[in-house]
Amino acid sequence: MSDRESIQAARRSADVVIRGAHCATGPGEMQCGDLWISGGRIASIGPSENSFVCRAPRHSEVDLSGYLLLPGLINAHDHLEFALYPKLGQPPYQNYIDWGEDIHARFAERIAAHHRVPREVRLGWGGLRNLVCGVTTVCHHNPLYDALRRPDYPVRVVQEYGWAHSAGLGGNLRAARTATPAGRPFIVHACEGTDRRARDEVELLEEWGILDEFAVLVHGLALDREGVALVRNRGASLILCPSSNFFLFGTVPDLSLLGAVPRMAIGSDSPLTATGDLLDEFRFAVSMCGIPAHEAYRMVTSQAASVLRLGNGEGFLRRGGVADLVAVSAEGCEPAERLAVLSMHDVELVLIGGAVQLASERMLERLPAPAVEGLEPLLIGEAVRWVRAPVSQLLEKAEGALGEGQVFLGGRAVRSGVQLQAGHAL
Repeated sequence: MSDRESIQAARRSADVVIRGAHCATGPGEMQCGDLWISGGRIASIGPSENSFVCRAPRHSEVDLSGYLLLPGLINAHDHLEFALYPKLGQPPYQNYIDWGEDIHARFAERIAAHHRVPREVRLGWGGLRNLVCGVTTVCHHNPLYDALRRPDYPVRVVQEYGWAHSAGLGGNLRAARTATPAGRPFIVHACEGTDRRARDEVELLEEWGILDEFAVLVHGLALDREGVALVRNRGASLILCPSSNFFLFGTVPDLSLLGAVPRMAIGSDSPLTATGDLLDEFRFAVSMCGIPAHEAYRMVTSQAASVLRLGNGEGFLRRGGVADLVAVSAEGCEPAERLAVLSMHDVELVLIGGAVQLASERMLERLPAPAVEGLEPLLIGEAVRWVRAPVSQLLEKAEGALGEGQVFLGGRAVRSGVQLQAGHAL
């Protein structure tokens, strides 16, 4: 174990008591009081007088009065190596194959420039794109590269899953399904488009024996009533990426139809087609697709955990679960209603396994010094966030390929702490 990994392990094992916050225990429920973290997990949540701090004489305390604690968000679908790319395309298209062929013909030079950024660097930015909006767990749709297995990656990455790109571009889907670990999700783009070719993909999955309770379809835009019934009868799940659908095809998922699928989650997709990050996607899903805020809340927390077969309490704030949580200012409304208006500028603290991964400048004043040791400043848009990642190194390598001042994360310009200090912004 490296020195850095040893330090992180020590942070996760430390006992922390968060006092005075409102803790979201569901989309419409909150509990006020203390949240005790021990060994990277939530030991208790409750009123101050019921605190178990007496059992942990050596602990640090953080006063988060005036804040709402949410479970760390779960991004069910991302292509992490594409985080720095701009939107590409001249829509509308009929299906994803038409889009792919068009951008490789029309934007070959721009794609090549981004491809010159080392893949490990691009993956690092993918982690940061998720972290800054309060995501603590992300599912990557592509190979599980070594960088995504590292304990110092900015967020948790789902480690056990099977995948194929799609029926049209995925190669041998039967072999990919067979290679999927037992009991784990098999994730595949399906029905991404508006034409018959996209609609018929669900029948191909059925014909190939892939459509079962572990199948996870991404997009599902072209599903008709018969297709939805088939997905439902087979017990498969669905991940929605509505802003990508709107950009590419000029339409959004029809929840009056797709709502019959029992298990659904929301994914941010990549900046190649999406509007921003997972919080942007959440707001889009609520405002443009008519998904009730309470249901959308579950689609980025508990339902996402169910779709991805997560088993360590991800998506909840509850005793015994992993201490993955997000702090935003409390505004006197239910957690789901608060989440529906959040952007990355509102995310002030992210803990993963009880360790501080992100803090706003205002939050730094409340946190004990050991908890924030090793954080680096990142300016994204107009927000300064201190994150547990080698920001200066990542930016230097990205600018080496793209040019100084030409690095954008989900469409937002980024600068490092060195650049901020040079400009007297800190």
